[in-house]
Amino acid sequence: QVQLVESGGGLVQSGGSLRLSCAASGRTFSSYAMGWFRQAPGKEREFVAAISGRGLLTYYTDSAKGRFTISRDNAKNTVYLQMNSLKPEDTAVYYCASSGKLFDVRARSFPFYDYWGQGTQVTVSS
Repeated sequence: QVQLVESGGGLVQSGGSLRLSCAASGRTFSSYAMGWFRQAPGKEREFVAAISGRGLLTYYTDSAKGRFTISRDNAKNTVYLQMNSLKPEDTAVYYCASSGKLFDVRARSFPFYDYWGQGTQVTVSS
């Protein structure tokens, strides 16, 4: 069982930045692929970014490329999502997720992940 706790959400103006954190329980954090998803009101949960266990491989959705950076600190059992140049359309609840599966293109999809955090709200005002 892996427990994930997100933090760092909040209210920010358009063009601003936020850094989300996701702290994970367990001793084998470096063996888990990690992902960030988001869900806006009335919309389905969508993929944002993913990172392999050692942090060598990453995937991003097109809207996140060039603005968001996913990273991890395995010594701290934490994965981060640095979000810059935020837009009102980035407003959503952001969730982190973990997977023990081999990291590949499936990391862009919801079913790849085994455990989910409770989410943190990000609101971008115009």
